[in-house]
Amino acid sequence: MRVYVPLTLPSLAEAHEAGHLGPAPLTAYAVTPALREWYVSDDMEELEYAALGRACLASLRQLAADPAAPRRRVVVAVDVADAAVTAVADRGPEQPALGEVRLAQTIPLRKAASVHVDASDAEEDVAAAAAALDAAEKGDEDAQFTVDGAEDHDLMWFGVQEIPNLV
Repeated sequence: MRVYVPLTLPSLAEAHEAGHLGPAPLTAYAVTPALREWYVSDDMEELEYAALGRACLASLRQLAADPAAPRRRVVVAVDVADAAVTAVADRGPEQPALGEVRLAQTIPLRKAASVHVDASDAEEDVAAAAAALDAAEKGDEDAQFTVDGAEDHDLMWFGVQEIPNLV
């Protein structure tokens, strides 16, 4: 199963130094039954893109909690055994837990399939989205518009061997 682990650039640097994603339990996002139902598609590529999007939102939450982190979302894609993944209870389609899973063990970073990071030109929109996230999650439509502005930026793809250049 492919899972998407949300991070920030500082937490990616920590993972690179440690050689693994952790500590466990790790929160990640994957194609879960609830995500399939919400997204209403049988196309696995589209579903994985939706799971990646949920991880992007979780990365944005991490940025909102860490004002010192560079304003770039980071997601690491990892393939793990299905048995290593536990789905988080569904709390409805608008809840942040949609597609959320837990990994009970740390994951060696060398097993990552790819790393996805915002380009530097997204930083202004990502910063605004991180600042507006709390209000958006409380129903503020203007704040949600600002958060959606960050989603207009696709994350760039990097190979695991490129992590030293990213951090």
